[in-house]
Amino acid sequence: MTPLTTSLLVVLGAAVGAPARYLTDRLLQAKLGTGFPWGTYVVNVTGSFVLGLVVAAAPPAVMALVGTGFCGALTTYSTFAYETVQLGARPARMLAVLNALGSVLAGLGAAGLGLAVGSILR
Repeated sequence: MTPLTTSLLVVLGAAVGAPARYLTDRLLQAKLGTGFPWGTYVVNVTGSFVLGLVVAAAPPAVMALVGTGFCGALTTYSTFAYETVQLGARPARMLAVLNALGSVLAGLGAAGLGLAVGSILR
């Protein structure tokens, strides 16, 4: 696979991942209407699982498309960090702690599960 082909696959995956992140966040916030950042939590945990799965089972072209492109645009550390800081600045410090710990632990667990499932599928 040429560097140009790889780059185009990454761009294509990102073109799907970024809107998926935005739409998931809007949908969950509209449905749940809470002060907890469910949209970011869900996309980060889902992206961790998908990335683990792809790393374990996919050829390089799929890794570029789905792993780097889609998952890279779907997941967001910066938004997670910002939302956690915002929760901590309000009288919602416990939500900030739950978001930080829950996101990291769930993301690691999802990535591990994705790796395990991908290994079985390979």
